[in-house]
Amino acid sequence: MLGTLSWSNAWQEVLLFLAVAASWAGVPFIGATVAGAAAVAASQGKLNIVVVIIVGTIAGEVGGLVGYAIGNRYGRSLVDRPGKRQERRQRMMEKGEQAYARWGRLAVFFTPAIISGTAKMKHSQFALWNFIASFGFMLSIGLGAYGVGRVVTGHSSSADIAALVVGVVTGAALITLAVRHRRKKRHSSRGAADTASPQVDLGGGEAPGTA
Repeated sequence: MLGTLSWSNAWQEVLLFLAVAASWAGVPFIGATVAGAAAVAASQGKLNIVVVIIVGTIAGEVGGLVGYAIGNRYGRSLVDRPGKRQERRQRMMEKGEQAYARWGRLAVFFTPAIISGTAKMKHSQFALWNFIASFGFMLSIGLGAYGVGRVVTGHSSSADIAALVVGVVTGAALITLAVRHRRKKRHSSRGAADTASPQVDLGGGEAPGTA
């Protein structure tokens, strides 16, 4: 029975690793979904939450490095490749470059790894900040889902409450960072649009108030 449980845990951890790595390499949503499910399983004693966080963090680092390598090697050719989505890819790349210009290394928290590689971010800097982002992601999703799972099933020890609080606070910090980034990007876009907009002469002569 113990051997079967151990093998079952191993397969679930391998699935967690693959899903989170794929997500950080560029496949959306799957990483958060599987990480949350693994954390809930840990809250019911089926997995170890510490192992879940460690495996997820390492997977995020590996997946991020894969995405970075793809962007560094093939990113520019992929962006410039003709096709229906060329304009969309170019806009995404422009937004990523603007994020790095404005936020520096913190841009790793809310831009895909492939953008980091395409933008030629220094590899050692990316590896460090991607690891921090991956760890923050797993603390938020992992401890948050673990704490909820424990509390909902009637467990309310100090450790359970602490896990929930740390998860929620970490998640709130990451969301705040993303929201601030989005607001600054919108403000920057509006400012650029206002600057680029030509002054319209409605009367065909002098501007109002200059006569």
